[in-house]
Amino acid sequence: MSSETPETETAAERRPDEREQAGRSGLLSSLDPMAAYERRTTRIREEIARNRRGEYTVPTWVLSLALAGVLGIWILVLFVL
Repeated sequence: MSSETPETETAAERRPDEREQAGRSGLLSSLDPMAAYERRTTRIREEIARNRRGEYTVPTWVLSLALAGVLGIWILVLFVL
């Protein structure tokens, strides 16, 4: 399912433009609370859109913690109970 549509453009592809704009406007724009709010909401919307398309990933530490828990319970059942 790798159909390319304009909506599937990733944030990484748009970042160079954002960096150029931030560089042009200087330090004051990085401290502008409205600009920070807009960047944050844009990132959140992009992440939600990626997750809805099925592009989400589970962090490695969560997977390793789940594996350790399953193994711990398995050992507890086999050797203790």
